[in-house]
Amino acid sequence: MGRSVVEKLVYLVWDRPSIDPAEYGEQVQQITGELLHLEPSALWVAVDDAGAQIPPPVPVPDDELPIRAAFSIWLDAHDRRGPFESVLGGLGVRRAGYLVTESLLEDYGSTPHWPSARDWPDGDRSPGVCVLTVFDKKPGLDDETFYAHWYEHQSTMSAAMQPRVRYVRNAVARRLTPGAPPLRAIVEEDWPTVEHLTDPFRFFGTANGDELAENIRVMLDSMKVFCDSTTLRTYTMSEYLVRG
Repeated sequence: MGRSVVEKLVYLVWDRPSIDPAEYGEQVQQITGELLHLEPSALWVAVDDAGAQIPPPVPVPDDELPIRAAFSIWLDAHDRRGPFESVLGGLGVRRAGYLVTESLLEDYGSTPHWPSARDWPDGDRSPGVCVLTVFDKKPGLDDETFYAHWYEHQSTMSAAMQPRVRYVRNAVARRLTPGAPPLRAIVEEDWPTVEHLTDPFRFFGTANGDELAENIRVMLDSMKVFCDSTTLRTYTMSEYLVRG
């Protein structure tokens, strides 16, 4: 069955920051193997492992657990998610599952920053750095305005400004697990090198100091329109396109 007729689920895993990244990567690799045995239509994994030790764009508050892994799972019907949730139950302090609608706005080979198609095997670590971003919509904002701004302005503006090589926009349709935080957006953005993420000039697509300040202003102004800043969190991850 092709992915065009399946449903996408995203599971976020919060865990202790004290667990060594290399050890955490091994734990997630084991869980990933167990998920594969359940034969999902597709499986992508992002994890805070040894290859992702780069400060995130927005630091996580010291008094909360970080998200250390995210699993994107495609099934022919989300009603059959039980076995997958059982496997994921062995990882992390807490987990939250979401049914989402995915927009693969940019992919490897579709941008000038990564003009060639993906040429590494399924399951290998993708080059560069993946940034996972989650947030809820701005309080009091209606859905029409939220989605119109996110899709028609924020996505296109940031694509023109920033040197991303992959952009996966997941709009949350509904929460699947009890106690899942009320998020509306789960976004995966890939950057070609660590420097593209850590150098503000590269990150905001300019070599000019005045233009850098202006681009930052444009980005922050846009986010204020539709994003609840109190829920905004970013995490640097390694990406593994395991299947599909």
